[in-house]
Amino acid sequence: MFTLLFVAFLLIDMAVRLWLASRQIRHVARHRGEVPAEFSHRIGLTSHQRAADYTVARVKLGMLERTYDSILLVCLTLMGGLQYIDLMVGQLTSNDFLRQMLLLVIVALILGVLGLPFTLWRQFKLEARFGFNRMTPELFIADTVKGLLVSAVLGLPLIAAVLWLMGSAGTYWWIWAWALWTVFNLALLIVYPMFIAPLFNKFTPLSDPDLAGRIQRLAQRCGFALNGLFVMDGSRRSAHGNAYFTGFGRSRRIVFFDTLLARLNGDEIEAVLAHELGHFAKRHILKRIAFSFGGALVFFAILGWISQQPWFYVGLGVMPQLGGRNDAMALLLFFLVIPVFTFMLTPLASWYSRRDEFEADRYAAEQSSPDRLVSALVKLYDDNAATLTPDPVHSAFYDSHPPAAERIRHLMAHPA
Repeated sequence: MFTLLFVAFLLIDMAVRLWLASRQIRHVARHRGEVPAEFSHRIGLTSHQRAADYTVARVKLGMLERTYDSILLVCLTLMGGLQYIDLMVGQLTSNDFLRQMLLLVIVALILGVLGLPFTLWRQFKLEARFGFNRMTPELFIADTVKGLLVSAVLGLPLIAAVLWLMGSAGTYWWIWAWALWTVFNLALLIVYPMFIAPLFNKFTPLSDPDLAGRIQRLAQRCGFALNGLFVMDGSRRSAHGNAYFTGFGRSRRIVFFDTLLARLNGDEIEAVLAHELGHFAKRHILKRIAFSFGGALVFFAILGWISQQPWFYVGLGVMPQLGGRNDAMALLLFFLVIPVFTFMLTPLASWYSRRDEFEADRYAAEQSSPDRLVSALVKLYDDNAATLTPDPVHSAFYDSHPPAAERIRHLMAHPA
């Protein structure tokens, strides 16, 4: 019965994704020949068509990748892939805990290797075709190696601790595992900007005193205590631009991509930053963290129950080991299939995110001006080749930010 349920949800997942993708491709292609009226005096036809082509290319690659991932998921579950790997790992060691750790590590490495062709194609073909890629093969390899090392240093102890709790903390192990996961993620908010991010990018203090002064005054008006203004060398990897604030407590800092500073003027940068600070002022970040932790507690509770059900394993192509623990297999199966069962909740998360974006835009219009933010957004849409004409259904389902035209209409309706 569970097998049929899984197959049904997977088919629905695939059908909806491909239907939405085809809608997006047709809609964007249909409006490729004319710049929307609200952008016609700011964005040229060539740029508009480049954005349309970039969007279509990304969606087509996404369709292919999702089909590939679904086939891989079926191979690992219903066709016995995980069962085979588990049996092979069992022949390498008689230590049950080590067997489970090896199972998780080997499957993670297999998934990483099998997903590598799409990563390489996206970075060095698709992004390069539209002029965004600036990453060299050497830098890609260095980033990959660093990422593996960081994942090993941080992830392996966490996984080992969760497996130990599953085997030693009794029926309600999942509460302790959730608490551990929560503490780990809170610590990561502090550790990441100070120690991990600098492993991949160079962060230098903002050297423009006039701009730094404007930002300091804006932050003071917004009640945001700054612990640093930094410029990140994003141009080493991509031509895309962005700005964000990161960290927690004393590690909190504002980061600008160097590509963003090169494109926007002082007024526009201030407006973009006012939008980001709007998320802080309206407590969007804290709400999202709380929601994330609450959702994680629900998922851990489900995992705690479902890991004890034989039908969960058998229904996904795995025979539970009678002479050893199946905790690692439960983790693998759960995190592999849970996206299939939760996919239809995507529009709800997207709607909630867009609501926050509108609220942050209103805040930015009050702290700076709507005209400045509109000017900045149009430049960013143009530079990042973001489509101005997304399919409304596709956008409502997926997009965490409002469509360009709708977002600008809301801003221009705000009194200056």
